Amino acid sequence: MKINIYYGGRGVLDDPTLYVLDKMAAVLTELNCETARYNIYENKYRISTLPETLNDADGIILATTVEWLGIGGFMTEFLDACWLYGDRDRIRNIYMQPVVMSTTTGEREGMLTLENAWETLGGPLAAGLCGYVPSPSEFEENRDYGKIIEKKTEGLYRAVSQKTRDLPTSNQAVTKTVQRSQRMQLTPQESEQLSRYVADDTYVKKQKEDIIELSSMYRNMLGGEETDPGSLYTEAFENVFAARDGNAVAYALQVTDQGRTLALFINGSEFSCRYLTAAEAASANGPESKYDVCIELPEKILDDITNGRETFMRAFSTGDMTARGDFPLIRTLDEYFPFA
Repeated sequence: MKINIYYGGRGVLDDPTLYVLDKMAAVLTELNCETARYNIYENKYRISTLPETLNDADGIILATTVEWLGIGGFMTEFLDACWLYGDRDRIRNIYMQPVVMSTTTGEREGMLTLENAWETLGGPLAAGLCGYVPSPSEFEENRDYGKIIEKKTEGLYRAVSQKTRDLPTSNQAVTKTVQRSQRMQLTPQESEQLSRYVADDTYVKKQKEDIIELSSMYRNMLGGEETDPGSLYTEAFENVFAARDGNAVAYALQVTDQGRTLALFINGSEFSCRYLTAAEAASANGPESKYDVCIELPEKILDDITNGRETFMRAFSTGDMTARGDFPLIRTLDEYFPFA
C-alpha cells in the first residue's frame, strides 16, 4: 500500500501541521505502508504536473495550515491542477484524508473545503483531522493529542485496505454531469510543452547554463573578466563575517532559481563557505542532515540581503524565505553577517 502526502503550507519552522505529518508518516511506516511526501511550495513551478504522482497511490493525505483565511494558495493550485490534468478514473479509487491545522481560526471550514474538492473530483474520503494549535509544543506536551493522530492515521489505513464506501453525495452527482465538458483539451503543442518543458528540470537547468555561458562569452568579447556568479556570494559572506563566541554551527542556503546550495560553516572565529555538490545538497535536506538550519530563498532575496537592503530574519518573517531546523539560529545569521 502506498500513501502520498501533499503538504500545502509554507514550510515555516513553527507550523503545527509539519509535526502532525511526521507523526502520521511514522505510524504508516509501522503499518508497512510506503509513503511519499510532496511539499507543494518546493514544487510551485511545476504544480501542473504534480497530479501525475497520484497515479501510483492507494491513498493520499492533503494537509495544510490555515494561517488567516482558507486553505492557502499552494493547495488551491494543486487541486485546480488535479481538476484540469488529473486522471479522473484513477482518482475515483484513491482515498483522501484531509489534515488541517489552524493557528487562528477556520480549521473546520478548511477541512470541509478539501473534502468537497476531492468529492467533486470523484474520489472517496477517509475521516479527516483538524484542530487549533497555537504552538507545536502542545503536541509534544500532551500525549492524548498523539494518540488522536495515531487513531486517525489508522483510520486511513483501514479505509484504504477495506475499501470502505459511503452513501452517494450531491458533489459526486455534479461531477458526473460537468466533468465531460470541463475536461481541458490541449493541443499537441501545449501537451508537449506541459509534459516536456514544464516538468523537465534538466531542460530548465540547461537553459540557465546556456544563459550563463552566453553572458560569459559576451563579457569576454567586450574585454571583461569571466566571473562565476556564485563566487560573488561566497566573497560577500567572507568579507562581512563577524566572529562571535559560541558553538559550531552550519547553515545550508538553497538558492532556488540557481538550483545551487551554499553551505556556511562557523566555528567560533573560524568561517568557511562553499557550494555543495548535487549529492551533498540532496542529503542536506534529508532526515540525517548535518546542518543546523536549512534555508530556501530566491536569488533576488539573497541579493537584497547581501546588499544590505534586507535581513535574514525579516525575509523569514515575511515569507520570502523558508527554513527548517533550529529557529533561534536564523536570528544569529544577521549577527554573524551584518550586511546592513
